[in-house]
Amino acid sequence: MTAAALVAAPCPEPGRDCPLCPRLHDFIADWRRREPSWFNAPVPTFLPPEGEDAVRLLIVGLAPGLRGANRTGRPFTGDYAGDLLYGTLIAHGLARGEFKARPDDGLELVQTAITNAVRCVPPENKPVGGEIATCRSFLVPTIGRFPNLRAVLALGSIAHQSTVRALGERVAAYPFRHGGRQQAGGITLFSSYHCSRYNTNTGVLTESMFVNVFKEIAAFLEE
Repeated sequence: MTAAALVAAPCPEPGRDCPLCPRLHDFIADWRRREPSWFNAPVPTFLPPEGEDAVRLLIVGLAPGLRGANRTGRPFTGDYAGDLLYGTLIAHGLARGEFKARPDDGLELVQTAITNAVRCVPPENKPVGGEIATCRSFLVPTIGRFPNLRAVLALGSIAHQSTVRALGERVAAYPFRHGGRQQAGGITLFSSYHCSRYNTNTGVLTESMFVNVFKEIAAFLEE
């Protein structure tokens, strides 16, 4: 089964007031009151300017950060994880422009799209299992919306597991490991530790480890 053949939900993007996860809905509502100028809504998939047909790589993160994507409305924008991710994308020709950690910085993706396994910011950056499963109803059609998709990069074990399930496969058959590369659901699935400040500060993920994953992805896309 190819990614394009996945059964799609009515829409790959949740509405601004998506009620499917009450805890997340209430958390966002509270932050709308506290910070009305923030985005404070499900964060949509970031696409290249050429549109869906141009996408060959989809990057799947965990969820928006409170003061990152939840504030800015663009995945991995506004916190440290974006500095490392977008800098690495630019270095490997998968993005162009200059990343300035705001959605109007003019940065453009190249043959790449970025989304999250959970579209709404969770308290303490920790979505629960039911929320991850519920939001997979958007991850499935997100994967399926790209007819020329060749690879998915999952950042962290939760994103990896949710992606495996979205591809119609069993998690036990596709264990997570940093630097992993597996064929799942007709797609080449790459995996990396998440590029969070916690992981880099503790040495779980070094910049060179992250760069090596993208070197392999860039070489794969050129094949």
